[in-house]
Amino acid sequence: MSSIKVVTNILKVNDELTQQNKKLMNEKGLYVINLMSSPGSGKTSILEKVIAKLKDEVKIAVIEGDLYTTKDAERIEAHGVQVVQINTEGGCHLDGQMIRNALSHLNLEETNLLIIENVGNLICPASFELGEDLIITVLSTTEGNDKPQKYPRMFEKSGIVILNKVDLVPYTNFDKDEFHKDIQEINPKAKVIETSCMTGQGIDELCAWLKETISISNPV
Repeated sequence: MSSIKVVTNILKVNDELTQQNKKLMNEKGLYVINLMSSPGSGKTSILEKVIAKLKDEVKIAVIEGDLYTTKDAERIEAHGVQVVQINTEGGCHLDGQMIRNALSHLNLEETNLLIIENVGNLICPASFELGEDLIITVLSTTEGNDKPQKYPRMFEKSGIVILNKVDLVPYTNFDKDEFHKDIQEINPKAKVIETSCMTGQGIDELCAWLKETISISNPV
């Protein structure tokens, strides 16, 4: 059997499981975000900031994906929201079966917003849909502004692109003009938000957008 056929079969199985998961999530009225980035971009820190600002208004649950350890899940749990840790033990992405298992450990009746923090990787996660309503991709200024051109598929699928650690731009060679130009060429529909977890820049804008979007998706 060729490797192409094997990959095709894997993606087909994942799509079938994802459709089942999506049906369940829709029935429960969940708005689902797939949060992705490379390692070290600061996406867990952004997630913590969002939870702190929204948890009194929105019922949030988190699925944490990581290769090993429960460190990120422990950080999220400290904010008083539901969280389930998935350790892939070397796997480079989350998939439909993993999400199905994680959903069984969450109280979906007490959830409006489900955030799936995917494994840190700008390649594999882009090929495995998880039933999300929105993909948010985080890029930090310390990674360089060439990443959208190097990994276009990830940015093509994103509804929001977060440029994080903008407070560090003066200490890097990050070219924001080139970054915005590349995103505009790759995905002109993507909303770009510049953030800094150190200064708080952009967090209110992100939270306001999410609140409005969730309200539209799940009208009272």
